[in-house]
Amino acid sequence: MTDLNPSFFGRMSIAFGTFFSILGNAEFAGRVKRLREAPVAPEAAPAPAPARAAAPAPVILKEASPDAALQLLGLLQRDARFIDFVEEDIVNYTDADIGAAARLVHEGCRTVLREHFTIRPVRDEAEGSRVTLPDGFDATAIRVTGNVVGKPPFHGSISHRGWKVADVRLPKLADSHDARVVAPAEVEL
Repeated sequence: MTDLNPSFFGRMSIAFGTFFSILGNAEFAGRVKRLREAPVAPEAAPAPAPARAAAPAPVILKEASPDAALQLLGLLQRDARFIDFVEEDIVNYTDADIGAAARLVHEGCRTVLREHFTIRPVRDEAEGSRVTLPDGFDATAIRVTGNVVGKPPFHGSISHRGWKVADVRLPKLADSHDARVVAPAEVEL
């Protein structure tokens, strides 16, 4: 694998690391947002520049508290040993060993998500279903990919239904709790 094409576990590590960085760092979140919104240059000839539209309303960024992200990371470590798994150098392990560990991490992560979040698909249609996106569709909930030319309505196939959180049930933290300690050190006596 090259750095431009990381493995599944490499992508998983990047995804989780980016997720928590976005939750804990508003400036980083803004940079990721701008990167995701930047037009993707086609491999062949560039498409003609679209007509200049009216300037969008300014975006107000709010400061995100890292406590909830740190709390979630602590829950994932407690129930799935997530940090241990991601921080482990797996180069010398067999695929079977990695797969066995991934099953345990998967089961624990799934338990945490189901206990503390209600997660629903953004779209109810099955993946592969043909859909039409009308003018004014919610671009924060739907990302249009592929050969995007012109204006809506767009006709395409759902390649991923997306996810949205309908409810969050994180435990309340005491003022004295240091959320930065996501897993205490263990000393066996």
